Formats: sequence, C-alpha cells, structure tokens
Amino acid sequence: MMQMSGFRIFLTLTLLQVASGCQQQDRVVDRAATGGGDAMRTAEAAMKIEKAGLHNVYQINGNLLSGSSPEGDEGFRSLQELGIQTIISVDGARPDVDRAHQFGLQYVHLPVGYEGISRPQTLRLAKAVRDLPGPVYLHCHHGKHRGPAAAAAIQLCLDESCTVEHVIAVMKQAGTDPHYSGLYAVPRLLIRPTPVELDQVPAEFPEVADVSGLAQLMVEIDARWDQLKKAYDAGWVRDRGESEPGDHDPPHEALMLAEHFREANRRQDVQDRSALFQEMLIKADEAAVALGTTLRLARETESWDRDLADQSFQRIKVSCVNCHEKYRDISQGDEK
Repeated sequence: MMQMSGFRIFLTLTLLQVASGCQQQDRVVDRAATGGGDAMRTAEAAMKIEKAGLHNVYQINGNLLSGSSPEGDEGFRSLQELGIQTIISVDGARPDVDRAHQFGLQYVHLPVGYEGISRPQTLRLAKAVRDLPGPVYLHCHHGKHRGPAAAAAIQLCLDESCTVEHVIAVMKQAGTDPHYSGLYAVPRLLIRPTPVELDQVPAEFPEVADVSGLAQLMVEIDARWDQLKKAYDAGWVRDRGESEPGDHDPPHEALMLAEHFREANRRQDVQDRSALFQEMLIKADEAAVALGTTLRLARETESWDRDLADQSFQRIKVSCVNCHEKYRDISQGDEK
C-alpha cells in the first residue's frame, strides 16, 4: 500500500472532524498527521498537537488550529508539515512575514486586545478563516489568551452547531486565564452573523496591520493607571463578586496594565530603544503582576495585606515616574 503523506493524512482527519461539527469525541492524533509529534489521546474539547517550534497548539476544528507564535525556521517548518496554508496573527507584534514566505505560507495580521474583540474585527477574522486557503493556523504570542478567544468567536460564527459552552471549554483547556473577563465575554456576548453579513465584510487581510504607535499604547497605560490610582485612594475597596466587561475592577485593571507593559516591550520600536527603557517596562510589568495577584488573593481568600498591595502600587509608580523623567517629551536620539 502506498504510504500517505503527512499532509494527506492531516486532511483526511480534519475532513472527518468537519463532518462531526463541534461534537468532539475521544480520538487519537495520528503521528504522521502531526509530523512525528507525540500522539495524545484526549476526550477534551479540542485535540492538542505537539510540534517543534510551536507551543499550546490545539486543533479547533477541521480547518483551524490555534497556538503560539511560530519560533524561527523550526516553527514555520512545523506549520508546513501540518499542511497549514494561511497563518493569522492576532498578536500586536509584527509578524515574521519574510520567513513565512520562505516556507510558502501566507500571513494575515488582525490584532486584538486583552479587553475583548470588537464585532467588526470578529467578522473579519471569521471571513478570513472561511475564505482564505486552509488549513489555517491562528496565533497570539503564547497561544493561551487572545488566540483561543479569537478561535472561539470564529467557531461560533462559522458553525451553527457549536455552543458557547464548547468554545469556552476549549479556551479553558488552552489555558486562557479566567481573570481575562473581556476575553471570556467574547463568546458569551457574540451574536452570530448571517452568511450574508459575512459576505459583506471587506476582504481586506493585511500581512502587517497598521498597529497604533507606542504613544497610543502609553495613552491606554495611563487610562489603566488612572483607574488603579482611584482604587488605591479608596483603599482598594470593592464589592465582592465577578467583574463584568468594562467594569473597573482593581485586580483586572492591574492585569490589563501588566499586559500593556508586556505588549509594549515586544514592539519593534521599543526594541530599537535603549536597554534601560526596556528594563523599566519589565519592572513595571512585574510590579503590576504582583499587585494583581495580591488583590485577587485578598478577594478570593478574604484575607488582606494592604501593605503588600501598596508596595506593588508604589513600585509601578516609581517605574513610571523614572521613565517619564528620562524619556517623555524627548526624541529617541536623545536617549542615553
């Protein structure tokens, strides 16, 4: 019997999965289909695939995989072995378009934020997966938060048999932090588009999106910081209970602030700046993570360490003040 290529086996498996819609059953990943990666038997919502240069990869359905940014030649080679034809990045960083082209892969850049995904961007993502050559590999940075949320929205848009409960289970399986209330709100609040509505979405799929500049990102950081200052002045007091999208919940504000610092440090225009500038962002990120952890722990355990929260808040403040004194309102050429 003639041996089937890894790509043909992958397509055979995925076509079978399309036929079963969202009803994922216990199955085995063929080693050839994963390019020799470890087979993993699972009864989970999505099927995990282990490949070199890729992390947290899940087969969402027959035409869509979700995971991390591909790392170097190894990651893009793995995508090629999986038969991927189109890569969609929802990360804010510039995609490695040139390397993708070397492996015969098409890139699409449709970035989203941690606060959620707008309906227009959701529909663009769904149309891209529907109309562009597949299979499609969708990624954020680590493949844990924005990517799975975007994949959840896409699946609900394109598969009427799919349920909100199913896609949320996939998000949890991929490791999406439940504290990202805006991301979990995406599938919960989504109104499914009609095929006609998707047809009317402009087929504009840039390889590199015009992401807002560092100045705009700093405006968003300032907005989060203003909310934390109000919470600090109020003694971090807030009624217990789950936060809603758009709610100024102190632990969530700290989490979003940390992500903004982290996103800033991945930008090319930041990487081109001084090492000291990057180190200040790292310290601010670490302090914001510590603040968010302390505030969540206080709420979940009903214990309270006001001093620890205040110390983390002050660390963020010092980092921002030092950064502003050295870099705000001066050109990059004046940095030392």
